[in-house]
Amino acid sequence: MATYKKRGYKPKAVKETVENEVEDNIASEDIESTTAEVFNTLDETANKTEEWVAANQKYIFGVVGALALVALAYIGYDRFVKQPKEIEAANEIFQAQKYFNQAQEASSTQKDSLYNLALNGGEGKLGLIDVVDQYGGTKTANIANYYAGISYLKIKDYKQAIDYLDNFKSEDYILQAIAYGALGDSFAQLEKEGVSSEAISYYNKAANLNKNSFTTPMFLLKAAKMAIASGDTNTAIKNLETISSEYPKSNENSEVEILLAKAKAM
Repeated sequence: MATYKKRGYKPKAVKETVENEVEDNIASEDIESTTAEVFNTLDETANKTEEWVAANQKYIFGVVGALALVALAYIGYDRFVKQPKEIEAANEIFQAQKYFNQAQEASSTQKDSLYNLALNGGEGKLGLIDVVDQYGGTKTANIANYYAGISYLKIKDYKQAIDYLDNFKSEDYILQAIAYGALGDSFAQLEKEGVSSEAISYYNKAANLNKNSFTTPMFLLKAAKMAIASGDTNTAIKNLETISSEYPKSNENSEVEILLAKAKAM
């Protein structure tokens, strides 16, 4: 029997191959079309950017120029104003620091006069107060705030002590803790008749700023005593128990047992 091939008939494998080729061509055309659209969009965006830059050249150059002037002004200020000012301030504070150090070691009858010299100056040199006023913004003026605050505390001018110590800021945790403690002492003395919550707050800040066996138990104990006086037994008990558990070898721990019993009894 003769076998006839129908017109238009293609083997299945050939048909699939043709269909795949057609799909590949369509996909290729889609990719090319998408790519062309992307490049056209980028071209349009670039053109718009160029047009915007061209239209705003004066503004752009003005901003760049202003930023450059600011940078140059800062460099110039730092080199020709700030640095010489720092050197000058350091020279001026030297004598005041000398008086302050002498006062720390002097007898009780000489202390006040030396602290006053430190504050107000002597031998043709500025005192701490003038250093703060004339060299504000310098590192020297900042440390002068500390010395002045401690000096005023020692001569029992507590309001002035608070003003100067409050303006002192340091990254030296020990020194900053001592300043907070001195603020606590100033508030405590200022309100000696009553009880100062500010004193307790500053004592706790001093104790917790940088925990160590020197400043921490000392200021925890001061805060605890103020807290007992104010009736704040929770704070007192917490601080005293911290000293007992974490700083058993400290001098302050010798007072803890009696004070803790007193706080608990309240």
